[in-house]
Amino acid sequence: MTAVSTEPERQPSSRRRSGWIARLIGGAIAVAAIGVASSGSISSAALGSDIRNSMTIIAPAAAGGGWDGVAREMQQGMKANGIVNNVQVVNMPGAGGTIALGNLSVLSGQPNNILVGGTGLLAATIQFDSAATLDDVTPLATIVEEYDVIVVPADSPYETLDDLVEAWRDDPKALPWSGGGSFDQLVVTDLALAAGVHPIDVTYIPSDGGGEAIQAMLNGTVSAAAGGYPDNIDQIESGRLRALALVAPERVDGIDIPTAAEQGYDISLTNWRSLSAPAGLSGEDREALVELVLETLDTPEWADAMTRYHWTEKVLTGDELDAFLVEEHERIAQLYEEMDQ
Repeated sequence: MTAVSTEPERQPSSRRRSGWIARLIGGAIAVAAIGVASSGSISSAALGSDIRNSMTIIAPAAAGGGWDGVAREMQQGMKANGIVNNVQVVNMPGAGGTIALGNLSVLSGQPNNILVGGTGLLAATIQFDSAATLDDVTPLATIVEEYDVIVVPADSPYETLDDLVEAWRDDPKALPWSGGGSFDQLVVTDLALAAGVHPIDVTYIPSDGGGEAIQAMLNGTVSAAAGGYPDNIDQIESGRLRALALVAPERVDGIDIPTAAEQGYDISLTNWRSLSAPAGLSGEDREALVELVLETLDTPEWADAMTRYHWTEKVLTGDELDAFLVEEHERIAQLYEEMDQ
């Protein structure tokens, strides 16, 4: 897949090189970040003997993004209902979330820390060949999933997904795409495979967030985009963007957009969000953390967040979660291989 960027330093010449860079950055920052946080965040929370007394939720991105939203809504649910006495959120951006993952991986046996992650974090460990992976932490649960939507400008000549795909097949490089992150690029790759377009022929212009991707469409830089439904809903409802397909396993109540699958394109990669704890926990600690998470998901505050963010519930724990993560790793790794062939 051809990725065009205005910031070439973010586009390593190969995954081997990007993996080396990620290890270098991760190793250097992991120690520094933990040292900085020790005065009042990660290490202080780890001193608590009871997870109901103190907890740090780590968002592996800057404030304002999807992972940060999950962290702060979890914090609100815990605080408002007395589930945990002292809950703080620490933002630790960098390398698609793998910097934060590296930090969590060195906190072995300290159950007072939870990392928000998901599809994007799993993808980043593969894309950057990161030193730390999800095998180095304790998965607790997946909690929600968010669906991408395929959109074009309102004045686009493409009225349907078939229209778009037909033009794409005819001249893939002449129909540039964008998206708000690595997950969106995976969705475009998955659609390319389903549509019979070779991923290496796709022109994909990465954007720094959904808002930038939308602007790239509206100013004519790209012809189509994949992006999170919550990021695009306002532009769709205002009539500035036309939604051609929802990338979801089936129709979603309250979203009047046909799925890609029902239009003949079998793609259903979802942007799920997960929670993990450090490795080295006892079985009792893991069970207690899972119970705490499930209790938080049952609060009115979390229910309100589900509505506001247009999230769909996806709660997996235990063996079911472990099997799901293996399947998703294989699926995403295959998509990255397709991009490089």
